[in-house]
Amino acid sequence: MEIPFGYRGRRVVVTGGASGIGAALLDLLQDLGAADITVIDRNPPDAKVDHFIEADLSSQSGVDAAVAAIEGPVHVLFNNAGVAGTQPAPVVFSVNYLAVRRLTQELAAQMPAGAAVVITSSMAGIGWQAHKDELLKLLAIDDWDEALTWLDAHPDLAADPYALSKECTQLYTHYAARGASWARTRINSACPGPVSTPLLSDFRVTMTDELIDWSVRQGNGRAATPAEVARILAFLGSDAAGYLNGVNIPVDAGLQAALITGQTD
Repeated sequence: MEIPFGYRGRRVVVTGGASGIGAALLDLLQDLGAADITVIDRNPPDAKVDHFIEADLSSQSGVDAAVAAIEGPVHVLFNNAGVAGTQPAPVVFSVNYLAVRRLTQELAAQMPAGAAVVITSSMAGIGWQAHKDELLKLLAIDDWDEALTWLDAHPDLAADPYALSKECTQLYTHYAARGASWARTRINSACPGPVSTPLLSDFRVTMTDELIDWSVRQGNGRAATPAEVARILAFLGSDAAGYLNGVNIPVDAGLQAALITGQTD
């Protein structure tokens, strides 16, 4: 009997597979029997994969070159690459949102019915509902440079480029779900709170130790491990999640639930 959580016969693409959550995901996908794994990153992964594409996802040309190097069907696209707010705002916005969107759109023709897109978003994007109308106008912009122009024209929203980029990926998950459904594919995201990866120190710089430590306390008292987040990503890409579409799943030990119900300190 076919196990719905498995990846036997699946060809997958993982961005940001060299470290952190991406590296943990590669190990898990190999254990789950993925037939072909392509990694897109600036640095090669430690894990042995079938294809490595060196790419700069902060530019449209870098994304397009990566897409051109991918051959054959793509059964699952893991849009996992991301940078912290310590990078310049256009870089953060480009890697965390624009590259996610363009990879998803450009690889759509190679994704057969039943394929899935999985985005590693963040708990930091929870505030998208407060300015949904403005963000929907942004999501309606297909052109990369025009989207960056929008960023310049909205300094209030761009003041925290990391949060903005993750608000965009959360809302894009909803926005793109209808089209995915028509194509008999699906798109979902996982939204972690603090995770014990090398990027956590960068988040402490931009978000402050106070906020990070508070977020950890309001969950279960510790940050998630990369492997714990990777398991959720793998679930979303598997047939076990075959009827999930347009969903942002919190991976935060209950922090968002506590916020919604007013149970935080």
